[in-house]
Amino acid sequence: MKLTLTLLQLVIGLAVTILILIQAKGTGLGRTFGAQMYHSKRGVENLVFKSTIYLSAIFVLTAVIAQILS
Repeated sequence: MKLTLTLLQLVIGLAVTILILIQAKGTGLGRTFGAQMYHSKRGVENLVFKSTIYLSAIFVLTAVIAQILS
């Protein structure tokens, strides 16, 4: 059971890392202090954002479960 949780955490961790890197692409100081003050997420950008949140929550949940079982 613990091995399964560890492998699940590894896969979810890699997925979260990739999703975060996809989101970070194209953002920088120019966009932070630029004229565009608000940018709404639509389509795929919104899907990536929500997927990152859900996978991060699942990652934390599996970490807590792994600690309880050990």
